[in-house]
Amino acid sequence: MAADKQRLRVAVLGAGLIGVDLADKIHRSQKLQLALVAGRDRDGLGLRRAAEMGHPTTAGGIRAVVDAGPFDVVFDATNADSHAEHWTALRPTGTTLIDLTPTGLGTVIVPGVNSQRSAAYQHVNLVSCGGQAAIPVLHAISQRCTPTYIEMVSTGASASAGRATRQNLDQYIATTSAAIRTFTGTRDVKVMVNLSPARPAPPFRVAMTVLADGVRPAPVRTSIAAAAQAVRAYTPGFTVTSLAVAPGRISAAVEVTACGGRLPAHAGSVDIINAAAVLLAEQSR
Repeated sequence: MAADKQRLRVAVLGAGLIGVDLADKIHRSQKLQLALVAGRDRDGLGLRRAAEMGHPTTAGGIRAVVDAGPFDVVFDATNADSHAEHWTALRPTGTTLIDLTPTGLGTVIVPGVNSQRSAAYQHVNLVSCGGQAAIPVLHAISQRCTPTYIEMVSTGASASAGRATRQNLDQYIATTSAAIRTFTGTRDVKVMVNLSPARPAPPFRVAMTVLADGVRPAPVRTSIAAAAQAVRAYTPGFTVTSLAVAPGRISAAVEVTACGGRLPAHAGSVDIINAAAVLLAEQSR
């Protein structure tokens, strides 16, 4: 009981693939206590799985979260169209809201890049799964040269993209592009997304092409290696699979394999953004 009192009391809003994996990761955390998983469909698979894992559940959505609060942290794993309403409801309670939807609202945080600032903010935004995978590498590159154009292509398995993810693809592209501009200082950015129905399901992969002035291969490679090591501290399945550095051009690709827990290996997109969310929640107090 004493240990529970020391843990932060948290809730997960959303019971899709992301929400259920969050519940699993929180259950394994030594610093967080999962007090509620809230969805909208009482008979939905996600709420049933959360209940089977032994977590309190409700089909009352955001209203149930507010009524059961206050919480130290709430994770929003719903969809971009609903997030503003959720922030409006939770803001007066003093709860820290960690947004896993691509709204672009809140303070953008990427662990390993600017996570030291996260505890100062009540409303945190995690960009997107592709943003979490690409931005540490792109930020590292921008510290060693001056990018003039950045292109990012994320490819994930259809099986790892739920309904909300598919509905929010436009927001995903816009929010990820804006975050890349912020973290690299590059105005000319292009983001593309592919959902692959291939069998077996492919791993989550992000390919990046950077055109830049002042490229020096050795410092660029050193910075990328350090960035990758920082990401692996909370997402062990993160790997730089290819890297080519030449005058004026850098090409890099990373893959994320889901490790441990209940996720299939191909669901690295879910793994990296959820791992980032749990890490930030643990650091929020």
